[in-house]
Amino acid sequence: MSDSILVTDDGAVRVIRMNRPEKKNALTQPMYAAMTGAMREAEANEAIRCLVLAGGQGAFCAGADIGEFLESAQSGGLRPHTLDFLKALAQNQKPLVAAVGGLAVGIGTTLLFHCDHVVASAEATFTTPFLKLALIPEAASSLLAPMRMGYARAFEMLVMGHPLSAEQAREAGIVNKVVEATAVDAVALKAAHEIAALPAGAVAVSRRLLRGHLDVVVRQIDTEVMHFKDRLQSDEARAAFSAFLSRKK
Repeated sequence: MSDSILVTDDGAVRVIRMNRPEKKNALTQPMYAAMTGAMREAEANEAIRCLVLAGGQGAFCAGADIGEFLESAQSGGLRPHTLDFLKALAQNQKPLVAAVGGLAVGIGTTLLFHCDHVVASAEATFTTPFLKLALIPEAASSLLAPMRMGYARAFEMLVMGHPLSAEQAREAGIVNKVVEATAVDAVALKAAHEIAALPAGAVAVSRRLLRGHLDVVVRQIDTEVMHFKDRLQSDEARAAFSAFLSRKK
């Protein structure tokens, strides 16, 4: 496992924690690979009945590591561990709870559409600034966000890039509970144990029925990746990345 991903089992609950506080849990390829491995191992382990995906207080996930993201832009596509993680999220068969202790950017927000229960800090913010780099949404969010939030809200967040507060995210149906920052982990873990205590077979069938057709979600991820690669090669994206790098200097 990557040192930036901590995996612990608390009875029937597996906690997968992003642990790169100096970069606000921006995701690297080793982190993506470690989270994918932890989810897939849990699927094969009947003793694990629920997963919790957590970050830290103040930062859940700042999105993809900018250095790796720029390298992906130059090479013209998403890196393999990123795509593996997106598909592992979509195909995950165990209930997934998220503990959002703060900032959630890009994939830090879009991964929440694959979660079954989300607990957020009152200070959390949710942002998807893809189009500022002339790119498009990912993680099947172009399908799942309108289904969850309605088209108007999804367009405002995914295309216009307007951030959501924790309370706005709750009203939009992304977040279940908003609590004090110090209570996020405990409340999320309590919910996970509540889910884990339910009959596992009935939970699995109910979850499949509620989530709909998995193959449609996976196809959407593949379609987004295809367009994402095209966008990376576009003049718009080259101009946006050049402007971004100029601001960083």
